[in-house]
Amino acid sequence: MTAHPPYVIDEMISAKSIAARVEALARDISDHFADTDKLVVVGLLRGSFVFIADLVRELDLPVEVDFIEASSYGDSTVSSREVRILKDLRSGIEGRDVLVVEDIVDTGFTLHHVIGLLSARDPARLEVCALLDKPARREVDIRATWTGFEIPDEFVVGYGIDYGQRNRNLPHIGKVRFE
Repeated sequence: MTAHPPYVIDEMISAKSIAARVEALARDISDHFADTDKLVVVGLLRGSFVFIADLVRELDLPVEVDFIEASSYGDSTVSSREVRILKDLRSGIEGRDVLVVEDIVDTGFTLHHVIGLLSARDPARLEVCALLDKPARREVDIRATWTGFEIPDEFVVGYGIDYGQRNRNLPHIGKVRFE
């Protein structure tokens, strides 16, 4: 692992605010997919794992959970713009209702790539829920159907989101400030 410069983390979004927003998102998603026989919830690993766990517990729907692992960052704070699929879905999604759960939409490259990949598999409906949206960094025209919080162009960690595989376990979202 590469050594990182010293940094501190300033709380940006509290655990309490996140919990309240997850409940509200789950209500909206449950209403939208109320007629589904089973919603396939696809988490983008690794950053979405905490968010997806909390979100599916709040959904008032029958759900199946699966994961895709895509990478465009590595241990860096900047997207490489080269998306690699490290783990694909275990089951098919043709004709099924699918909700992709993303931790943060930044440049949009990863989400755009994953949506293209999943759309080609002919799901009945394909929607996206992102915990965080950073529109100032967008380089690809893509938006989530539901967004938890819009944030400024800051590098953030916590609630599943990491910096060099650290800080995922923070209960809040924090801004990384380099010293």
